[in-house]
Amino acid sequence: MAGMSPLFRRRPAASRDRLVTLVRKPGCHLCDDAQAVVEKVCADLGVAWEQKDITEDAQLHDRYWEQIPVVLIDGEQHTFWRVDEERLRKALRD
Repeated sequence: MAGMSPLFRRRPAASRDRLVTLVRKPGCHLCDDAQAVVEKVCADLGVAWEQKDITEDAQLHDRYWEQIPVVLIDGEQHTFWRVDEERLRKALRD
């Protein structure tokens, strides 16, 4: 594939239209730890990620306040409090 045009190369399955969302709040050390794991795994796998501040979204606040940080994959809850790197990696590959 080295000589193949980038237009014809397949992207890994994990990166196709996946989105990881980290729901967090400012000043949260568990959120900082979770972000480090999310950043690493998403960078390794080529998966897009975003963060949302729970203090700026009433709906997220009502739903996840007692669980932050929360990680969503494609809008579905994957985990909360502590993010396991291998579990996240596996979920994004499947």
